Amino acid sequence: MGFEKEYQVFMNAHMQVRTGERLRRLQEGHNHAEMLFLKQVWWPLFNHFQFLHPEYEVDDFKDGKRYLDFAYIRPAIRICLEVDGYGPHLKNISRWQFADNLERQNQLVIDGWTVIRFSYDQVNEKPRRCQQIVQQVIGRWLGDELDQTSLSFHEKEVIRLAIRKGDVISPIEVEKYLKLSDKTVKKILSQLVEKKMLIPASGTKRIRSYRLGDRVKHPIL
Repeated sequence: MGFEKEYQVFMNAHMQVRTGERLRRLQEGHNHAEMLFLKQVWWPLFNHFQFLHPEYEVDDFKDGKRYLDFAYIRPAIRICLEVDGYGPHLKNISRWQFADNLERQNQLVIDGWTVIRFSYDQVNEKPRRCQQIVQQVIGRWLGDELDQTSLSFHEKEVIRLAIRKGDVISPIEVEKYLKLSDKTVKKILSQLVEKKMLIPASGTKRIRSYRLGDRVKHPIL
């Protein structure tokens, strides 16, 4: 299914299991900015919404409740993704509200969350850069999961390099990174393509660059 259908399935699934304030927040708090983030940043990267929770409820440090725009949750991983709009109301925000927002973010970090924030303009005008940041942040955790796979040491290091960079990698970059010969690197890259961990990004007979494959972008590790 394409984005529109998967988006509806995603939202309906969360609405069906929510009641009260949690449901109201999802219905009223999930607006254009949040949908734009999913459409222009998240979907092109993953083509699914697995592990992602919209308007996620967390305990407030003042014994209340707060709601995150999105929470990406997997075992040992908790990432908060926020899309901040810019409008007239921000000019009128009080010093107390400004301090409260900072305290809220600090508390999330103390509680073990990784917090990533984008402005609406970034999502709207520079979605590729936002994609790279998301890929790098989530990839840092997924890179640890590579240790549970049957990849060789050098194969894992190549994947970690691609994850950290958040963009295509070239054979020359890999040679410098691993300090190996071009012949050895060519063999490693070829093996990773066969395992669907990498995909050729440019070049045909002579591949000039590679990008992460589906097994990394759609982690089942």
